Amino acid sequence: MNTAPLPASFSPLTRTFRWPRSEQEQSQINGTEQNPAEHRRALVLHGGGSAGNAWEIGVIAGLFNAGVDVTEADLIIGTSAGATATAQVTNASPTELLTAILDAPSPQRGDPGRPSVGRPPMGPVIDHMERTNRIIAAAKDAADMRRRMGAAALEMDAASDGSGQERWRAIVAARLPSHRWPERAILITAVDARNGKPVVFDRHSGVDLVDAVAASTANGFGVAPFGIGDVRFIDGGYRRNENADLAVGYERVLVLSPFGGRSRHPDEWRMQLAAQVDELRSTGSTVETIFPDRYSLDAFGSNMMDLSRRRPSALAGYEQGMAHGERLTKFWC
Repeated sequence: MNTAPLPASFSPLTRTFRWPRSEQEQSQINGTEQNPAEHRRALVLHGGGSAGNAWEIGVIAGLFNAGVDVTEADLIIGTSAGATATAQVTNASPTELLTAILDAPSPQRGDPGRPSVGRPPMGPVIDHMERTNRIIAAAKDAADMRRRMGAAALEMDAASDGSGQERWRAIVAARLPSHRWPERAILITAVDARNGKPVVFDRHSGVDLVDAVAASTANGFGVAPFGIGDVRFIDGGYRRNENADLAVGYERVLVLSPFGGRSRHPDEWRMQLAAQVDELRSTGSTVETIFPDRYSLDAFGSNMMDLSRRRPSALAGYEQGMAHGERLTKFWC
């Protein structure tokens, strides 16, 4: 694994890139990049803020210590905080990542983190939830919702001085053990804020790993749309919540969902995990899921962006991973 030290500083975005893959192109790549024999196991990591990221690391570390190494998946799909986890678990061991969370200084409860180490200043989480709920209610379908989300996020950011861009990139970079794409197949999801079209980044996209993760974690409101070249991106969760359907063609798919597969969208939009699982199973995949149990939900608290919830969330996730080890051994190994 590449465990090169983090660079001391980060440059403004001035580089060019090849356009991220459309979903059809990505499907073709997934089918040709690996041998059919390697289309066996896929791991899907969903978003869930600081607490959700820590919980996923904890679950993966617990499974690892129980003898189930899900980081050896043939494909890992990361969305939002799950994109961060994807970049983390493919460049450091689960034990190292869990230890880093447990050894981190404990912020005060409710502390969103200093801008230099946590995230750019943001308003109350409830404000963002209310704003996005209104957009969802006004949209006629998922594509319309994505367009509206992008337009609203760009409008909200228009009055800013633009300093959040470089700051957010530095924050994301500091979270990753390595800034290089791993050799194994990983997919990082995002949405083009200009037109609402879903995009998928991989190591062939010509985009730095840090930029791909920064784009996938930019929810558009708490964190402004993230620019790569002339294009602005928002959270990959606006495509579909978990984006597990991108694992089509894989024999076994394991999904970690901090939100328990729930969705705020109308069922007919088929954004919810149950619809994605149905699609995967209809094409022959065997799918297993891990959702937070009541102890993990207690650890999350009322604000999953609260950095003080990372340690308890990671510990609760670890216990869940250990508990699921025996059940998943035959499935995964």
